[in-house]
Amino acid sequence: MRFSIVDYVIFALLLVLSSAIGLYYALSGGKQRTTQEFLLANRSMSFLPVALSLLATFQSAVAILGVPSEIYRFGTEYWFLGCSYILGLLIPAYIFIPVFYRLRLTSTYEYLELRFSKAVRICGTITFIFQMVIYMGVVLYAPALAFNAVTGFSLWGAVLSMGLVCTIYTTLGGLKAVIWTDVIQTLVMFAGQLAVIIVGTIKVGGIEEVWKIATENNKISGINLNPDPFERHSFWSLAIGGIFMMLSLYGVNQAQVQRYLSSRSEKEAILSCYAVFPCQQLVLALGCLTGLVMFAYYKINPMATSQITIPDQMVLYFVMDILKDLPGLPGLFVACLFSGALSTISSAFNSLATVTMQDLIKPHFPNLSESKATLLSKVLALGYGLLCLGMAYISSLMGSVLQAALSIFGMVGGPLLGLFCLGFFFPFTNSIGAITGLVSGLVMAFWIGIGGFVSKMSATSSPILNATSIPEMGNFTTMVMTTLLTSQTATKSVSGLQRFYSLSYMWYSAHNSTTVVIVGIIVSLLTGPTKGCDVDPRTVYLVLPKLLFFLPERCKEKLRYGVPHIAEVGEHSSARLLK
Repeated sequence: MRFSIVDYVIFALLLVLSSAIGLYYALSGGKQRTTQEFLLANRSMSFLPVALSLLATFQSAVAILGVPSEIYRFGTEYWFLGCSYILGLLIPAYIFIPVFYRLRLTSTYEYLELRFSKAVRICGTITFIFQMVIYMGVVLYAPALAFNAVTGFSLWGAVLSMGLVCTIYTTLGGLKAVIWTDVIQTLVMFAGQLAVIIVGTIKVGGIEEVWKIATENNKISGINLNPDPFERHSFWSLAIGGIFMMLSLYGVNQAQVQRYLSSRSEKEAILSCYAVFPCQQLVLALGCLTGLVMFAYYKINPMATSQITIPDQMVLYFVMDILKDLPGLPGLFVACLFSGALSTISSAFNSLATVTMQDLIKPHFPNLSESKATLLSKVLALGYGLLCLGMAYISSLMGSVLQAALSIFGMVGGPLLGLFCLGFFFPFTNSIGAITGLVSGLVMAFWIGIGGFVSKMSATSSPILNATSIPEMGNFTTMVMTTLLTSQTATKSVSGLQRFYSLSYMWYSAHNSTTVVIVGIIVSLLTGPTKGCDVDPRTVYLVLPKLLFFLPERCKEKLRYGVPHIAEVGEHSSARLLK
């Protein structure tokens, strides 16, 4: 199974087009001469390209490879994740985006200094940098692995070519180039997935036949209401745990917030968040349908899976199986995979350059000229691009692509979400409580995450029975990757720490963010809570007065913890200016 010349041409066109967009924005308009243009696209973007860019940033090659494999192996239960998108996007639209936009931030972590202190801001920034650099390894490795499996092209050659193209257009064109390449790449992703679903469905005999085969083999899952948090997937872990994961992505993550802030108005920023919702549901549906079509096809052609060694290769072998007689379509699908990876990685480079510039460099060099700051931002984007290339190797040891990527975001994104929730919803919390809570959340996250990873590695010594057999010459990485995605098929009773380590990865964000909030509140109360009058009302969202809107005004005032109204702050500022 190899690429034809037409496939290579289609794939190369994607890389050339992405680079051309970066070059266009480097040579047109303001030519990326200011940090506002390079990092925030001059706050001039409309909601539609921002929405497509938001979609592309984290639902990329990970979803394209991981979701169909998940559905093929375990059924449609993962589809219930779509329930979490409702609150997972409404809460950012109503709470986080208005606060961030009105503060006119560049880096999300500037908020932490306004609400707490400079030390909290630096802690948040360093945590985010760590999170994104690790995550990029997963996203860069996934499509390179696929490309290697299909074409025989060097795995690390694919990593280098993709990473370098992405680094070039991000460094040259800034955020505007990143957003517009995301738009093109999103369309390519949709086209690639649709081509596979349509051709596969025709070869199976129609969508009715696909559904019939899936139903007969118990792949259409009912609602699993088991509240056990150690159950890998249930309605509660997907619908409730998924909300926290979505909030950590679309509420407080710099890569996403930076897109909101690039919008030309607050209304456009909120609209972009609303527009992501149907797009997210469509992406999830396409991934799930691909998995069902793949299952139905291989139920009819059972010998076709004999060459698959790693779960994440399933989709690619399926694509080559059904599209091998249609020149150009395999190239379109691999371009679809690379589009997903490019959009995510470019967002990371740009956001990492932004937080490093705004949070770690500018505060120490306040007199840095605009031209030098812009040049340094471009150098930082280039540097992070080269650094992330090296991280791809580590991702090959991290298990199945879908679960590894979500686990990283839960392990690190969860505590960051908890830190912002402390600031937004609990006005009495102080900087000591915030830092202690963040550290506690990170310790808890890595204790569970690394403990779970080590315990699953030790389980590879026992035989594994699953839909995808491991060949005798399968290496250690293959075994780890398969084990991480087969926790349902290799179940055995565990207790003590082993039971603790088996917490569903879908609960990581919820568990870790809750740890930060609880520890932060307790430490703040013990060390002296912040007085309400010392809190900038623009940095908090007082939930109780809004939820209990029917109470008398006197009662609602008490629920404000003494935080002044924004109008009062404006009056005091005006009075000081008059004096």
